[in-house]
Amino acid sequence: MAGVIIVTMNDLPGYEIDEVLGEVFGLTVRSRNIGSVIGATLKSLVGGELKGMTKMLAAGRQDATDRLVAEAEAKGANAVIAFRFDTSELGSMWTEICAYGTAVSARHL
Repeated sequence: MAGVIIVTMNDLPGYEIDEVLGEVFGLTVRSRNIGSVIGATLKSLVGGELKGMTKMLAAGRQDATDRLVAEAEAKGANAVIAFRFDTSELGSMWTEICAYGTAVSARHL
């Protein structure tokens, strides 16, 4: 198995979980620049996707996932089960993105 397998399920089909290594997190906080806030405000008047915000959130999710994988590997895991994202607003300009799950050691059946 190359890399870390990440699944949203509580099991890993085709694998046996040998050891649960504990919860793992990847966290990032993103700030919106004033230009994107003004642009988003104007765009929201006419409707449609806020592409700059979408791009920022997608990059934040990737960073959070990368940090989760690094923490899982540091624990000796080769998989993460029950993977989830959580986001929250910190004030009016910051968004926290947290990736979390359970790090496990699994072997292919």
